[in-house]
Amino acid sequence: MGVPLRQQIRVGAYIVKQRLRRNERYPLVLMLEPLFRCNLACPGCGKIDYPDHILNRRLSVDEAVGAAEECGAPMVSIAGGEPLIHKEMGEIVAELVKRKKFVYLCTNALLLEKKIDLFEPSPYLTFSIHLDGLGEHHDRAVDQKGVFDKTVQAIKLVKSKGFRVNINSTLFDNASADDAIALFDFATELGVEGITVSPGYAYERAPDQQHFFTRQKTKNFFREIFAKQKAKGAKYAFSQSPLFLDFLAGNQEYRCTPWGNPTRNVFGWQRPCYLLNEGYVSTFRELMEETEWEAYGTGNYEKCADCMVHCGYEATAVQDMVKNPLKGLKVALKGIRTEGPMAPEINLENQRPAEYVFDRLVSQADKPGSKAEAGASDAA
Repeated sequence: MGVPLRQQIRVGAYIVKQRLRRNERYPLVLMLEPLFRCNLACPGCGKIDYPDHILNRRLSVDEAVGAAEECGAPMVSIAGGEPLIHKEMGEIVAELVKRKKFVYLCTNALLLEKKIDLFEPSPYLTFSIHLDGLGEHHDRAVDQKGVFDKTVQAIKLVKSKGFRVNINSTLFDNASADDAIALFDFATELGVEGITVSPGYAYERAPDQQHFFTRQKTKNFFREIFAKQKAKGAKYAFSQSPLFLDFLAGNQEYRCTPWGNPTRNVFGWQRPCYLLNEGYVSTFRELMEETEWEAYGTGNYEKCADCMVHCGYEATAVQDMVKNPLKGLKVALKGIRTEGPMAPEINLENQRPAEYVFDRLVSQADKPGSKAEAGASDAA
């Protein structure tokens, strides 16, 4: 099972509670970035393009734990950058686990052997290890030879010590459906508990701009993957809701809910989402109440045009699962539909043009006591 039953029950109860309170916007997963520094420079990543003095910043233990408490989401995804570079990561994770947050520690695994003794196995802790392909394919994705072998070695080590392991795979259009199936087969043979899969997001500052999917290509690609999976009778423990996977195959008409995965990093609360940096505010309440959410999302903003990424749409799918459990159960039992008409695509005619504000935001956020606020509040 890609998502533990304990987690399914807790998250389902949390959503029901929010619905009973008539809360229209609420977080499911806190995207916590305690640093931007990384020991890799992946060509498809737009997260590490900062000057050194910013890459050297860190959230303290109190700031990281405080963000989780302020936000209240039942799950915390610790990303970056590479979280294991943070000298206090063991303490951050321990404090979050103590509060019974479901923690997904995202890592490229290069430091896992050195750092593993900082952590203790827990049903609330999952190592989410990046694995974007087999052998040379993964090494090309991270732009460094030998990383695949080190990653596999780390997965085996972590498994042997009793930790729960998830692989996190970002797919680009230079991969084939056969490549994806081979990766999922390999991960299943390794005994990982879950597989998180997502199309790559077109970061505007990523070095490689040639291999991002369009929405139509994403749908066709995932239909091919699921068709091949069905043909061979394979079972994969995807750590995502069946309806999100159904969405990737073009069968669900969803809008993104960026507030479902709010981001807290070294600058503050990032608006509007983990993928798109258009400003910062000081508090979670400001993020939720003052962000002009309607200015973002596919059909609303050019930068969002091709996005189908899990941190934008998984929350939508999970809420739909809770609201319409029979629909979710049907997809889970019958599998993903891979033929026939797709759900209508979102019209892009009225989307506002992209604004390129990165340099201004970094300059503003780098001033002591200032908030890098821009984006929707200025442009909408």
